[in-house]
Amino acid sequence: MAKKANKRPEKVRTAFRKKHQKRRRSGDMTRDYQGHQFADEDTQYQERVSGKGQLTRHRTIIGREVESEDDSISVQLDVDSETCLAGRVLAVHGRNSVVQADDGTNYSCGVRGLLKNISTDQRNVVVAGDRVLLQASSAEEGTIVSVLPRRGVISRTSRKRQHVIVSNVDQVVIVSSAAEPTLKPNLIDRMLISAEKARITPIICINKVDLVDPADLQPLAGSYAQLGYQVLLASASSGRGCQHLEQLLANKETVIAGQSGVGKSSLLNTVAPDLDLAVNEVSRSTQKGKHTTTAARLLPLDGGGFVVDTPGIRQFELWDVIPEEVAGFFRDVRTLVNHCQFPDCTHTHEANCAVKDGVADGFLDVRRYESYCQIIASEPE
Repeated sequence: MAKKANKRPEKVRTAFRKKHQKRRRSGDMTRDYQGHQFADEDTQYQERVSGKGQLTRHRTIIGREVESEDDSISVQLDVDSETCLAGRVLAVHGRNSVVQADDGTNYSCGVRGLLKNISTDQRNVVVAGDRVLLQASSAEEGTIVSVLPRRGVISRTSRKRQHVIVSNVDQVVIVSSAAEPTLKPNLIDRMLISAEKARITPIICINKVDLVDPADLQPLAGSYAQLGYQVLLASASSGRGCQHLEQLLANKETVIAGQSGVGKSSLLNTVAPDLDLAVNEVSRSTQKGKHTTTAARLLPLDGGGFVVDTPGIRQFELWDVIPEEVAGFFRDVRTLVNHCQFPDCTHTHEANCAVKDGVADGFLDVRRYESYCQIIASEPE
């Protein structure tokens, strides 16, 4: 009986980070010239800058290209799954990550060098929420050798790179505050776009409603509710809305996001006191938060599911969203765009624009339209 041939591993050619490019010239040219003036070397007339020349940063590795809802992972390394443990990243602290294996054991893990050196647009290779494969080196330590394809990703632009805040979540609770710090509707709109793009269910939570007259929030809350978004008015200090929030979090994987100082950790402490998260007061001089939470963390809930407490966000610049796409993510704007006279209408200055007419006729909220114009102009919130 003929022996069955072994299946050859798949290979893919991918780009590495810049530091893996070979040096363009040696460091001892002066000494060589003084010694023999390059007499024993042939002159090099050309150099390949692509393909497999010394100047390319592309390398052939064992793995395959993969498609994901998130553009940051394009290559899946080939690893022996039988020698690995599957797990979930709970938190990332510098070069080390806390990974919970499927059997409940927590490991402090570094990241495999090859995985870190593949060139990507993302700022961090591993983020909280990632499903990974790790190789355990002891009862408490291991190495992440592969990051599985992601879904449900919340990310923003940071220094022209993709900053993935969290991955593999079902819904995002966008927390804002009625006061201290002041409410920023444009930040809510930006995070709604990110949720729409990632196909994640958004929930708008306005905290600290005990500091203002709730009637003052009804126009804003009503405008979002009419668009089909779930809006929750809450107060961590009085407990208002916290029971409803607890029901929304049960058996779901949820990320809590919002600007610094809005009370994300305080809300979670009210919903799940066992978490005992650190909290701090808002600065009286600047009316801004003090970044008490410094890293995103997955926290298990007694009622089932996970919740991700994230650091405060002061600016949220959209990732991989061009101005022409913004109207499609605004639920109230995209219903009007087909009635514009020009197919490439930007809805800012053109004549016979159905979106501008909708604002004038009261069908489109003025604040939402101003937020749309600010986003397509790439202005910070």
